[in-house]
Amino acid sequence: MSNSTPPAWDRITTWVFDLDETLYPPDVPLFPQIEARMVDWITTFLGVDRSEADRLRARWWHDHGTTLAGLMREHGADPDPFLIDVHDIDFTVLSPDADLRAALVALPGRKVIYTNGTASYAERVLQARGLEGIWDAVHGVEHANHIPKPDAAAFTRVFARDGLDPTRSAMFEDSARNLLVPARMGLATVHVAPAPDPAPHIHHHTNDLNAFLRGILSAG
Repeated sequence: MSNSTPPAWDRITTWVFDLDETLYPPDVPLFPQIEARMVDWITTFLGVDRSEADRLRARWWHDHGTTLAGLMREHGADPDPFLIDVHDIDFTVLSPDADLRAALVALPGRKVIYTNGTASYAERVLQARGLEGIWDAVHGVEHANHIPKPDAAAFTRVFARDGLDPTRSAMFEDSARNLLVPARMGLATVHVAPAPDPAPHIHHHTNDLNAFLRGILSAG
């Protein structure tokens, strides 16, 4: 059962943020580049056409949490060459956001990133967004032994690595399914997406992260 009483904002000591389409708008053409490179990689690795590769990519994401997890579990793929290749993209489509940086800096307590991408990829995204140098930790999929969100084992491993107290933490995510386990663990959950996805494990929704964070700061 999901936690129905998330901690109040003034009790939060650790703020956990997803990366892709959470710390930048979902209409920025960054992740489509990654998906296209995934299709290219699958095409070469399995010797299938692009249509089949794209179908497999989508199915693995749905069934396993990430395309990589499906490749590893169903085909024994080595994660490192895949991750290096698919993250070799154009980061200039991102632009700095000084207002978001100011709001993040003003949050009291620790601020951490937890992404299904790699930590090195996250650092490049943060640099392009002007959000570098303000994080207490950056956790990538490699820190969960390549087990992806929404798998409970991934959260357990990463949160233990971080040392956060779930009952005094909040998580911001664009993927509603990735908030189910955090809610069960006691975190306050914030779904960052254009439209809400009502569910008991979603405590808050926003389509404007800057405004939401300013609201938290003004309430404090």
